[in-house]
Amino acid sequence: MSDIAKRRALILIDVQNDYFGDLLPIAYPPRDQSFANILRAGRAAAQSGIDIVAVRHEAPAGAPVFQRDAPGWRLHDEVAALPLAAIIDKTLASALSKTPLEDVLRTRGIGTLTLAGYMTQNCVESTARAAAHLDFTVEVLADACGAVAYENAAGFADARTVHETSCIVLQSNFAAVMTTEAWLDALAGRAEPVRDNLLASAARGRARAAAA
Repeated sequence: MSDIAKRRALILIDVQNDYFGDLLPIAYPPRDQSFANILRAGRAAAQSGIDIVAVRHEAPAGAPVFQRDAPGWRLHDEVAALPLAAIIDKTLASALSKTPLEDVLRTRGIGTLTLAGYMTQNCVESTARAAAHLDFTVEVLADACGAVAYENAAGFADARTVHETSCIVLQSNFAAVMTTEAWLDALAGRAEPVRDNLLASAARGRARAAAA
């Protein structure tokens, strides 16, 4: 096993049946595509000896989604069938908040977390930020995550805008955001994941806005 595999864990966040139902259908990237990439990453991790941790979200009793032991709360069957090192239950957006996940990772000597799952802007982003603050190296597989459109008192954003904005923000400061294919190249030693920085991202954004 390579050194890069020894220090990584693939964290599959909330790939639960409720995201495949009618109340929270993942919209962008298209759910079939993101789910195919989740499974692709999971199978590659298994082949590379990388620990796979599945996370499940649990909502309070009476909630319309993610009620414990309800069909929608359960992991998707194809994720549950992967060789999981652990299953972590959470009640907050971050998989590292009030859960044993950090202890599990430290015990296994994990220094890099590769995140995939649902939703990009909520539980994936919250976990990425928390992990960075705990000094883990963080990777996010953008095409193995997914978002929904939002509308509320603050305004409206379509699912693509929500997803891409979240990924851009994470890449600027918290994580190396990449495709599943790029991650596979990293596992094979053909590339090295690169995280950007806030100042450089802001400078490019300012130049792009000025040129528009």
